Amino acid sequence: MIIVLLKVVHIAAISIWAAGLVSLPGLYVQRVHVADREALYRLQKIVRFAYVTVVSPAAFIAVGSGIALIFGREAYAPWFSLKLLFVAILVILHVLTGLVIIRLFREGEIYPVWRFVLVTVITCCIVTAILVVVLAKPNIDVQLPASVTQPGGLRTLLQDLSPWPIP
Repeated sequence: MIIVLLKVVHIAAISIWAAGLVSLPGLYVQRVHVADREALYRLQKIVRFAYVTVVSPAAFIAVGSGIALIFGREAYAPWFSLKLLFVAILVILHVLTGLVIIRLFREGEIYPVWRFVLVTVITCCIVTAILVVVLAKPNIDVQLPASVTQPGGLRTLLQDLSPWPIP
């Protein structure tokens, strides 16, 4: 029952996180249409509220519940490593989104339409890739050391490769 609850929380959090990352650039583009200070301040409040109060907590909950599911379901298959790669890219996009928000509301800054399109397409592609990998669970036959796909494998791999003893 706990696994089912974790999955529901995980899917809901990912949905909110992905929707936020896809929709925030649409708010950034509106920066160019804002003429007076009060409207600019209102747009800044909306963008920061969305990022800080909605999207970032959803990302934290998605990652936290995902980590809990890893241990609950013992998901150590090669397809899962590919999923984690795409999630890491999504986390990088999340951080870059925060950096854009910090810079965007300085005097004279704008968010070009080409960047809006590019970021939205990249985010949608990453989210789609995560969904495809999770739903298809492809059989990835990569000749990696067995320790890479096992819990604690990094330590074992480092012990095997290192000429010095690793405690």
